[in-house]
Amino acid sequence: MIRALGEAYHPFELERGEAQPPERLGERLNAIWQRLEALAEAADLPARARAHLAKAKRLNTALLATIAFFFATVQQRVEALNLTPDLETAVLEQLIPAIYLERVATKCSRAEERQRLAALSAQRLAPLRAADHPIQALEATQRAEIEQVASDCANLFQRSSSAVEGRNGQLSLFHHGCHRLSARKLSALTAVHNFYIRRADQTTAAERFFGRAPPPLFEQLLERVPLPPRPRRRRARAPKVSYLSPMAA
Repeated sequence: MIRALGEAYHPFELERGEAQPPERLGERLNAIWQRLEALAEAADLPARARAHLAKAKRLNTALLATIAFFFATVQQRVEALNLTPDLETAVLEQLIPAIYLERVATKCSRAEERQRLAALSAQRLAPLRAADHPIQALEATQRAEIEQVASDCANLFQRSSSAVEGRNGQLSLFHHGCHRLSARKLSALTAVHNFYIRRADQTTAAERFFGRAPPPLFEQLLERVPLPPRPRRRRARAPKVSYLSPMAA
């Protein structure tokens, strides 16, 4: 259910690619929060855990305000193009959602979801690329301008991909990792202290305790720690094609 919150929080639905105004998104988020509260009640979670849940739920107002700001800004930028009503509707309901779905697809870790979103994006772009669509009657420079504005609008909504954002976030995460040490990390630090750190006389704590030098720590690690897997191969980037390029006959 926590993952469902992130999957729902998009300006456009990932299922059909339709716009998701604050009212509709609010209904989806409220349904998820109600389910989470029911799970907390069924699990008889302590008051502290329920307080954390209530604190997170209070972010709903800010989340919906961000979506409202996104749509207001997009509407303003598209209106500045001075398009006819049918072209303006096509940009708002087809072009911008298609570009946004493409952006989301590139960030998906699962191949199935990535392919589904890419196909949905292409499906919404197909009518715009038809030779009989009014947008194809425009000059190439005007189509390029529309495409640039639509891309900028799709890029307006940015979701954080990491808990570390900027210098302050990095310092916060570093501080978080340096207190309340887990048993595993404490054991590793103890091994480093006893077998790696040397005094001015170049002796380790283990050597002073046992009276003889222990085997080199790094060689012991190579013998016991499995080698890391090969890095994932980078996906080949498809050549960039204009979103409004006409379809081949």
